[in-house]
Amino acid sequence: MQISNIKNQIQEFKISKNILGIWFVILVLSGCATVELAPRQTVLSGPQKTIQPSRGLYHRVQKGQTLWRIARIYGVSIEEILMANTIADSTLIASGQSILIPDKHRALSLDASTLLSFNGEPRSRTMDSLNTGVSEDFIWPVKGKIVSGFGDKIGNSPSKGITLRLYAQSDIVASASGRVVFAEEKFRGYGKTIIISHPEGLMSVYASLSRILVKPGDYITRGMAIAQCGGLMHFQIRKGCISQNPYYYLSR
Repeated sequence: MQISNIKNQIQEFKISKNILGIWFVILVLSGCATVELAPRQTVLSGPQKTIQPSRGLYHRVQKGQTLWRIARIYGVSIEEILMANTIADSTLIASGQSILIPDKHRALSLDASTLLSFNGEPRSRTMDSLNTGVSEDFIWPVKGKIVSGFGDKIGNSPSKGITLRLYAQSDIVASASGRVVFAEEKFRGYGKTIIISHPEGLMSVYASLSRILVKPGDYITRGMAIAQCGGLMHFQIRKGCISQNPYYYLSR
C-alpha cells in the first residue's frame, strides 16, 4: 500500500472519530444520552487536614489566571491541583496566592516571577528555558448576571453550565478560537444553539440565543461575535462529552 494512501486513511479516521465525538455531544445536549458531570470539589466545614505530596513546587497566582491555565502551564490536571491544596472555594483563586503543584519541578510555560520552590522561596529560571506553547485562555462570551451556576439544580437535574441574564440585546462572542461544528435554529431544549470545537477535545456551547451569526465550518477567533442574545443565555464548556466547570476556565 502506498504511503499516500495510508496517510489518507489515517486522516479519514481522525475526521470520522472527531465527527462521532461531536455528534455524541449533540446527543447528550438533546437528552438522548446521559453522562456524569466533571468532578466538582465539595467545600467541607471545619478544619481539614491535607496530606501534601513530598515533592513539587509552588505557583504564585497572577492576576486573571485560572485553574485551567495553571494546570496547562505545568502539564497536570485540574483535579490534581485541587487534591493537593486546601482551597475554600475551588472556583475562585486570588492573585498572589501560592498553589502547590504536586510532583513537578519545572513549568512548561511560565514567567519566572511566578515560579517558587517547594518551600515557597523564589526559584531562578529564565524565560529562554521555558516552552511557551500553551493554548489561549477562555474568555466570557458576554457580560451578564449569573442566575444559575455549574451544578445548580435546574428542575430535577444539575446544570451542565452557567446561565447569564442579559438586560439588553448583546453580542455573544467566541470564548476561544475554534471551528463551528454545530449551529441550529431550533435545538430541542436549548433553542438557537452553537457549538465550537477547540484544541485538546474541548468544546464550548452557546444556547438560548436570539440570532445566529455563523455557520458550521466557519473558523472563529476568540472574541469574535458569533450570535446575539437579549434575555437568558446558557453557556457550557465540555471535554468530549463531559461537562466541565466553566469557572475553572474563565477569569472572574
